[in-house]
Amino acid sequence: VQLQASGGGLVQAGGSLRLSCAASGLTFTSYSMGWFRQAPGKEREFVSAISRGGGWTKYADSVKGRFTISRDIRKNAVYLQMNSLSPEDTAVYFCAADRRSSLVVDAIRVDFWGQGTKVTVSS
Repeated sequence: VQLQASGGGLVQAGGSLRLSCAASGLTFTSYSMGWFRQAPGKEREFVSAISRGGGWTKYADSVKGRFTISRDIRKNAVYLQMNSLSPEDTAVYFCAADRRSSLVVDAIRVDFWGQGTKVTVSS
């Protein structure tokens, strides 16, 4: 199983980025997909999740209204559109897959992790 995350980079505050995660080696529609992030010196935290069929989504309060998660079943990919970025969003973002949960919100329950993509927001 491989989750290949991409799309990170350096952006100014107020800007946007779109993260992508390409999944392979698993039955994509059997997994809830999500994004977590880890800032320097902090624990990994939940950002957003989407259900197997894409009908349900969940967001951390800190990103609600600014980030949008989506998935493309044909491409076995999940995306995170991030708008109105702030320096507090600076972190390494990880793609995650969970087969047991309706929405992958708990890092302990994640079955597979991507390698992470770094997002840096300058003020």
